[in-house]
Order: sequence, then structure tokens, then C-alpha cells
Amino acid sequence: MKMKIESVHLGAVVTLQPEFFEDHRGFFLESFRMDQMEELGLPSNFVQDNHSGSVKGVTRGLHFQWQPPMSKLMRVTVGEAFLVAVDIRKGSPTLGQWYGEVVTAKNRKQIWAPAGFARGFTVLSDWAEIQYKVTGLYNPKAESGILWNDPEIGIEWPVKEPILSDKDAKAQTLAQWLETPESDNFIYKADEYHFNI
Repeated sequence: MKMKIESVHLGAVVTLQPEFFEDHRGFFLESFRMDQMEELGLPSNFVQDNHSGSVKGVTRGLHFQWQPPMSKLMRVTVGEAFLVAVDIRKGSPTLGQWYGEVVTAKNRKQIWAPAGFARGFTVLSDWAEIQYKVTGLYNPKAESGILWNDPEIGIEWPVKEPILSDKDAKAQTLAQWLETPESDNFIYKADEYHFNI
């Protein structure tokens, strides 16, 4: 079964569509294959799997980690959610721009967003479960976030009054993040990604 790149956004965020088999009994798909990820020009060195469940209206993010750098391969295994990635790389021609897509357990899409992007989601169904592989082990001393509704970014969230953690509700703006020395960990490099579509 093949995984294919459906689209690329902001030069680095990838929507993947796995091939799947479905009949009256249910379905089967390969959600990850190292060899196919490498063929597509995507990382295969995932070191941690995370799984979260949230009720409708919960918004998590926008999160990122710089040490070790953490890329994410995200999918929705129950329900429906709006997944978002924001470019926070200094010098990037798309700095502060965002991409969002509705991903569901039914459409089985996956979103890959590299380190240098802040990621988040909001739940659209009564309940949703999001699973994501990451390329860096979690390090609370080198992770941070951007305010979900930073007006300079202008994400068009499909919810108006989200349910937020205290941490996410008090997150810094992108402008504040870019003033920190830690932001130098994400510097744009032209032609860093070469995807095989």
C-alpha cells in the first residue's frame, strides 16, 4: 500500500494521503512505513508516539520544541479536528503564515510539519483523538508556544470560544517569541526540503 503526498504548503508542511483497503468488514491501512517516508523525502526517524483525546471546542497549541528539534506527523484516529501549522522560522518568506486542514478518522489524511513550525488543533466533533509521531523526545525545558489567536498570524479557527489550557491562553505572540534568543534555533534555509511528489 502506498502513501502519497497530496499537497505541500508554505514550502514545508505536507498533507499525506495513505492508500487503504475497505470493505463490509472495515478497513486496513499502513499509517507509517519507513521506506516510503524516505522515498517521499520525509523523515523516518520518529522517536516518540503521542495520543491525545479532547472534547468538542478544545484547542491545543500552538506548540513547538527547539531542543531536540521536533517535527510532527499528525493524524486523527477518532472524530474530526482542524490541524494547524504556523511558520516561525526567522528569515522565512512565509514567516507568520499558517496552513490549516480538517482531518478526520474517515479521510485518514496525515499532516507533517517540521521543526520551525508551531502546531496546534481544535476539535470539531463531540470527541476526537489525535495521534502524532515526533522526531525529538519531549523536553519541557526547550519547548514553548505561540498564542492561538495572535492577530498578526490571523488563523481562521472554526471555533470562536475555544476551551484552552491556562498555559495556551497565556502564550506569547509570535513577535514576542522572535525577540527571544531561543528563536535563533529556527532559521530558514532555502531548499531545505525536497519532496518527491
